[in-house]
Amino acid sequence: MSQQPAHLWEIDHPYYCAEGNYFKTGQHTLFESWAVFTEETTFYSGDRDLNLLIRWDWKAWSREPDQDPDEPAKDELLLFFVLQRKAWLCSVGITITDDDEPAVRAWLTECAQTMRATWEPLLDGPGV
Repeated sequence: MSQQPAHLWEIDHPYYCAEGNYFKTGQHTLFESWAVFTEETTFYSGDRDLNLLIRWDWKAWSREPDQDPDEPAKDELLLFFVLQRKAWLCSVGITITDDDEPAVRAWLTECAQTMRATWEPLLDGPGV
C-alpha cells in the first residue's frame, strides 16, 4: 500500500540555507504570491540547468504554536538557486498558501529531475 506523501510544510530539511548571497547584498527577492512568482520570473519557467534549484524550504509560520490569532502569519516558500554559468547563489521568498501546494509540488518535482540528472551516475551505484 502506497503511503501518502507528507505535506511540503511537514518536511524538515537538515540544517538550513542562509537567504541571499554572503558576498553580495540584494540577492534575495520577495514575491507576494505563488501566482506572481510564476508570472514574473524566469526562475519558474526558465532553463533549469542555468538556474539550478538546490534547496527549498516551506516555512509554516501560520502553524507555529504561539501564533497570534489576531495577527496570523503567512507561510513562506524559500527557494535557493545557483546560477551555474556565473557561479552565483541567490534566493527567493514567496508568500504561500496551502492551496498552492499541488502546483508547488509539481514544479519542485520537475526541478528535482535536473538535480537528479546531475547525480544520477552515483545514485544507483554501490553504497546507495
